[in-house]
Amino acid sequence: MTKPRAYIAGPLFDEGERWFIEKIEALVADAGFETFLPHRDNPPKVKDNVKEIFENDKRGIDTCDVVVANLNGLTTDDGTAWELGYAYANGKYLIGLHTDWRARFEHEVVNLMIETSLNELVRTQKDLKAAVERWISAQK
Repeated sequence: MTKPRAYIAGPLFDEGERWFIEKIEALVADAGFETFLPHRDNPPKVKDNVKEIFENDKRGIDTCDVVVANLNGLTTDDGTAWELGYAYANGKYLIGLHTDWRARFEHEVVNLMIETSLNELVRTQKDLKAAVERWISAQK
């Protein structure tokens, strides 16, 4: 049986962000997914390869079953927002992780367009583990 594929989305601009998304990736992989992690599965970004990276990331979304997105921060990372929108338009199952305690809106955890497009919004890594395991169980 082929492993399901998950695209791991989120900001990657500093060591802390990369460390956290690698923790998310490990959790999702341990649950039984083959994963696509943009900073691991692309060459280092230079001036002449941004189109290649874009195409690789787009293909990663096209071939995945699930997108797991780190939504932490004062606003959702713009690249992550694009990835979620593209994945939503292509019928992918979307799980957002928001562990940030800062409130953005009175009645929303994140921007309403992002939050409403998610199949699940979880607030802890434990809840993320349960969400990806639930998705795998539902496929059987």
